[in-house]
Amino acid sequence: MTDAILTLNAGSSSLKFALFPIADDFPALMRGKIAGIGTAAQFAARDHGGAPVTQPMAVAPDAQHDALIPDLLRWLGRQLPDVTIVAVGHRVVHGGRTLKGPARITAALLRTLTDLVPLAPLHQPHNLAAIRRVATLLPEVTQVACCDTSFHRTQDRLAQLFALPRDLTDSGIIRYGFHGLSYDYIAGVLPEHSDRAAGRVIVAHLGAGASICALHKGASVATSMGFTALDGLMMGQRCGTIDPGVLLYLMDQRAMTVQQLSTLLYTRSGLLGVSGLSPDMAVLLASAVPAAKEAIALFCFRAATELAALATANGGLDAIVFTAGIGERSSVVRAAICDRLAWLGVILDPDANAADAIRISADTSAIDVLVIPTDEESVIAEATRRWA
Repeated sequence: MTDAILTLNAGSSSLKFALFPIADDFPALMRGKIAGIGTAAQFAARDHGGAPVTQPMAVAPDAQHDALIPDLLRWLGRQLPDVTIVAVGHRVVHGGRTLKGPARITAALLRTLTDLVPLAPLHQPHNLAAIRRVATLLPEVTQVACCDTSFHRTQDRLAQLFALPRDLTDSGIIRYGFHGLSYDYIAGVLPEHSDRAAGRVIVAHLGAGASICALHKGASVATSMGFTALDGLMMGQRCGTIDPGVLLYLMDQRAMTVQQLSTLLYTRSGLLGVSGLSPDMAVLLASAVPAAKEAIALFCFRAATELAALATANGGLDAIVFTAGIGERSSVVRAAICDRLAWLGVILDPDANAADAIRISADTSAIDVLVIPTDEESVIAEATRRWA
């Protein structure tokens, strides 16, 4: 029998999972994802060798997160009958001000994380629902919360402040930052690929959710996301940074309610809103529609300007790392962003960029530019081992 750690990453419409042996020098036994939850759910998984699983889990097209977890546990039991789950690690988007690292889940912690649901309404409810469902199915198993916000608690106070009255700041209205598990992973593996890893690094996590983080000596210095995951970069369906006056105008002159504004900002904006076509960058890149091209151009413009701003916060720039779905797979987007940063001495190797190589900067570039696939699940598993 093999004792193992199950990692669960419950997103707004997806559920990523991985099963790792307790021994930390072995690869994942299984990795997979259920995408399109609630609409047209689809399952995909790979074994420890990276081969597609030949007997996928049956998923009802309209299945919801809660119902999928018991089905997933049963499926894993059939696929790996000699494996015993001894701990479950969860990605939790928001950990507030107090969580500065992974934590064993208790009733008190669960209440604290529940209070943070309004700050991450697309993700936190699903994160917590997965925790509660596992508790009923595997009551004797230790569960661990790994929060995206924890990684950014190393930031200087100024990087976390809004220019608001102190009583609001003291109540917890600060810049928290997100995608911390991804940044944690990149910070850990970057020394394998660049001798500038301990220097002034900016990581661009570009996917359906997108943010940028400035690192120094592997620690977060500043990041583009703030109080919620709405701030900063343009995303698949989120607008990113917006003049607060626009929201006041929409409330005052268009009589929009809080719920209507929430829907606008979280689901109708970003690539989808500007293109009028899709939130999927691959779809837009394949389209000849002018609005699709404008959406791509705006995405790249916003990413480049935010990256330059964080270079200022970091006191300079030694390396750029692209990661996540768009960052790892779109050479067009990477080139468009880097072209706007040529004044910093960023020069790409076109062939390496087209091949999605790890190092895509030219030998003459003043800045290292790399593409490194992220692995949030391995970060969760490593954190969970200490309680397993």
